[in-house]
Amino acid sequence: MIENPVNGAVQMPERPESVTRRGFAGLAAGAGLLATGMPASHADAQEAAPSPRDALRLLLRGNRRWVRARAVHPHQSVPWRLHVSEHQEPFATVVSCIDSRVPPELVFDRGIGDLFVVRTGAQTLDDLVVLGSIEFGPVNYRSARLMVVLGHEKCGAVIAAIESIESGKPAPGHIKAVVDALRPAYRAAKPMPGDLVDNMIRAQVRLTVGRLKRDPLLSRLIVRSGLLIVGGYYYLRSGRVDLIV
Repeated sequence: MIENPVNGAVQMPERPESVTRRGFAGLAAGAGLLATGMPASHADAQEAAPSPRDALRLLLRGNRRWVRARAVHPHQSVPWRLHVSEHQEPFATVVSCIDSRVPPELVFDRGIGDLFVVRTGAQTLDDLVVLGSIEFGPVNYRSARLMVVLGHEKCGAVIAAIESIESGKPAPGHIKAVVDALRPAYRAAKPMPGDLVDNMIRAQVRLTVGRLKRDPLLSRLIVRSGLLIVGGYYYLRSGRVDLIV
């Protein structure tokens, strides 16, 4: 069960990952790994890009494998590495924190060439390099029609921002820019009941998703080609990702 506070609880269907040719290849790779202990041979060079909803299912199924310690490590063979050396067709962009405990490829049990990944402190954005990097994937690759903004519990950037904001002591160097970027999330979370850190992390995910949906380039892709932008929350101990927006 993946909980979505916006739309209610959503049960992701337990169906084979073969809803797409990419998914079938991932399962085949996993079968090869489990049976032999060695990477499966490359068999998916001509795979089709999944739809945004199917791409989200692939990520959530991969996350369930990660949670259950049943990762299959798809697209990590030497033949696949050689294949993607000539071109790439990632099926999703993940915008996540720099935290060393939240590597998207491991969290979602994916491999080389599957994901564009943009990582900043607490998924903070700027108007130049970061937004340009996020836009790059879906604008230039028709395969990338899913975007996930992934926050996580006990976010160090959020904790540091709260300390700086409430003490009035500026953060050192360019870290101040991260703190300033998190001020809207702080203002949104401060009046909420419960844990300020957790509320601010979730607020930051929602604000980031909203800003990306309003981005001129990305908003056109939402209308014209079905780009899907969602937010998630990662639990450090369980490894689980819940959709939150």
